[in-house]
Amino acid sequence: MKNKIYPSADAAVADVADGTSVMFGGFGGAGFPHELIRAVGRKGSRNLFAISNNCGTGESELGVLFKNKQIQRVIAAFPGPQSIYFQQQVETGEVEFELVPQGILCERMRAAGAGIPAFYSPVGVGTEVAHGKEERVVDGRRCILESALLADYAFIRAHRADPLGNLTYRKAARNFNPVMATAAKITVVEVQEIVPVGSLDPEAIVTPSVFVDRIVEVGKSRGN
Repeated sequence: MKNKIYPSADAAVADVADGTSVMFGGFGGAGFPHELIRAVGRKGSRNLFAISNNCGTGESELGVLFKNKQIQRVIAAFPGPQSIYFQQQVETGEVEFELVPQGILCERMRAAGAGIPAFYSPVGVGTEVAHGKEERVVDGRRCILESALLADYAFIRAHRADPLGNLTYRKAARNFNPVMATAAKITVVEVQEIVPVGSLDPEAIVTPSVFVDRIVEVGKSRGN
């Protein structure tokens, strides 16, 4: 059996190269993979393509990477009013930004996990969101074509994991993490606790082990 447990966040992100695409879980302060984000900051990978609902709160969350100017392109639904470094770099043209409706962001990732390359949606028709996208009328409604979002890595946060990679989440910290786990070539998860195989209630497992490649136990921290 492949050993998915890594000794540290730094070890788990050691192969994140310049120009890599990374999904970052978390929403409204909950469920962010803080230790993995900090580890990427220490590694210094640059020109990253980030996919995340939020873009940092001051120097926290993705603010770490924006402050270091490690992100070149980002897709997000709600950057957040306190994403100061992100905002500064978008205004100066240092960061390329694509704004995506929150539900569409989720569906684009879900589509990637399901092997669906693209789908039509009426959301955003006639707005800036539709710029450059194919339009078609479906059942009398104007729709635009949205492409699936597949990343090189997904960095997520869960509550508990077993050594196989089965995951449970804690309350609102679940948010984008499960769908991101399905939409990346390599999924890296930081968890509060690693528990023995068989100790997780099967009915409580949200992300099955097949979607998880690396596990780091980080203990209690913000956003559990």
